[in-house]
Amino acid sequence: MEVVTRNADYQYRVEVCFTPGQYPLYAPEMGIVVVIDVLRATSAMVAAFEHGVDRIIPVSTVEEARQYFDRPDHIVAAERDGEIVDGFAYGNSPLAYVDRDLSGKTIVMTTTNGTKAINLAKDARMLVIGSFLNLTALGDWLLHQNDNILLLCSGWKDKFNLEDSVFAGALMERLLQSGKFGVEEDSSIAAKYMYLAARDNVMGILKAAPRRRRIEQLRMHADVKYCLTPDQSTAIPVLRNGELVRLTENIAVP
Repeated sequence: MEVVTRNADYQYRVEVCFTPGQYPLYAPEMGIVVVIDVLRATSAMVAAFEHGVDRIIPVSTVEEARQYFDRPDHIVAAERDGEIVDGFAYGNSPLAYVDRDLSGKTIVMTTTNGTKAINLAKDARMLVIGSFLNLTALGDWLLHQNDNILLLCSGWKDKFNLEDSVFAGALMERLLQSGKFGVEEDSSIAAKYMYLAARDNVMGILKAAPRRRRIEQLRMHADVKYCLTPDQSTAIPVLRNGELVRLTENIAVP
């Protein structure tokens, strides 16, 4: 695939889209989309694959998720506004999948922000999942891809949030250092500098955020600590035919 750039100093672009609502402005020129929802959907997805789940089906609505209740070997998870939806045993906490053997299991998941972003970008040439948990593995893989890359932050109800943007900046910093990738959008540079400001104390960004009150109310401290701890997994979930599976070395980029 030939990718045209407007700057001869680099081969491919890497850009940051801060909210799903802005996705259509970036999509036409991007080949690989990395969906990011640090707190907590994409972290939960990476954790589940790290513990052996076969596949994850992201659905947009609670009603769709309920259709899977009676299927064997299916775990059905639904979250809205940070809480487990009534009638479901699982929400979007990654800790629900830690220290479990999920081999042979399928997770069906709907969340406030992350699954919305996945379904929005499902027609991208390739869609993968990013979180601090798989930061280095994902960064290593992206460095070897020959395509424009969009880092799509799920945000909070289509608004900007700090943790997704800082994570995007961490990936951005690494890809730019390679010299293979360049930027043309101010949002991408902003994400990079947010990461540089926060990298020595990522937990501190949430202490400064107004949303910390909701985190305290929902008693999410253990989740937050887990989600902001880098490199706990080498799993890279990739979307194939509407389902997330674990990317393996023998899966070629189409």
